[in-house]
Amino acid sequence: MINFFNKENDKKKTANDNNQIMLTCCLFIHAAKMDENYTKNEKNIILKALHSLYNKSNDELELILKESEKKENDSNHILEFTREIKNYDKEFRLKIIKILWQIIYSDNHSDMYESNLMRRLNGLLYITDKESGEIKNSILESKKE
Repeated sequence: MINFFNKENDKKKTANDNNQIMLTCCLFIHAAKMDENYTKNEKNIILKALHSLYNKSNDELELILKESEKKENDSNHILEFTREIKNYDKEFRLKIIKILWQIIYSDNHSDMYESNLMRRLNGLLYITDKESGEIKNSILESKKE
């Protein structure tokens, strides 16, 4: 009987983990689509980022990516993606901001819509403009090398 409840708890934990991954992935996809050019390179950056953030297999992450693409496409605002993420620790949220900047600068420039998105996300995720700017500058510096 106890084993049954443990299995149910494991299923709930897995569902919650997958939901967190999907919300994070939707946010990444939204940033990638902001310039209306969602590229294979951006997909690869997203998969690599998800792999570094979460302990999931490549097959699981690719399935989550496909589901997230549908969810992001059906969504009309970013609040549903940030609502849970904003409650995670600051270190995790800073990693998210770094990955978002990497996605945006994957084509070596940021347009005004992408910059506006990042300003909104900074506020929604409780990240200061200074912190985000430092992350952005570090990514730009690494691209010069």
